[in-house]
Amino acid sequence: MTGIHTWSLLLAAHDLLRAAVASIPADGRQRPTPAAEWNVVQVVQHAAGDQLAFASTLTGRPGPAQDPFAPSPAWDGDLAELLDAALTASAEAFAALDPSRDAVPVPLPPFEVTAATAVGAAALDAAVHAWDIAVATGRPSPLTDGLARRLAPAAKELVEPLRGFAYGPAIEAAPGVGDASALLNHLGRDAGWRPEG
Repeated sequence: MTGIHTWSLLLAAHDLLRAAVASIPADGRQRPTPAAEWNVVQVVQHAAGDQLAFASTLTGRPGPAQDPFAPSPAWDGDLAELLDAALTASAEAFAALDPSRDAVPVPLPPFEVTAATAVGAAALDAAVHAWDIAVATGRPSPLTDGLARRLAPAAKELVEPLRGFAYGPAIEAAPGVGDASALLNHLGRDAGWRPEG
């Protein structure tokens, strides 16, 4: 019987995402983000939908009501409430996951990975979208080099099958950049992206 497992990597990434959403200013919902063609409110919807998709794939419970890859640019609901429900569902689903499992279903290719990689995939998604939201709203990057190093194994395993869909072309990192910048560049994010103006 599977017990409760605390996945510190996932919880750390969830904390970053919660903090980024809590810090969105009143006029920040429509701001552009590093996620091409999506504004802040769309990235939040997408991030919440992704976490629900992970939870649904693990538990068989209902997933996101809308396609996470087609978020509404003008959604006016409560972002913190939307996100909290999704992160709670994700954390609970992963808490019941046996760390020794070597065949865990995930919602995107390759569709089955080890438990550690599944957790890493959900954490990577949350952390990168926390970065998207933070920098879009003029806040410092929440992605530390230490967290990036912990996310790197999942990124190395999962990004290429999703290149051109969930991730853009890799950007060559400048020599000597930190692990956070290198990870973002590997995912196709411009680590130096800042809002115009």
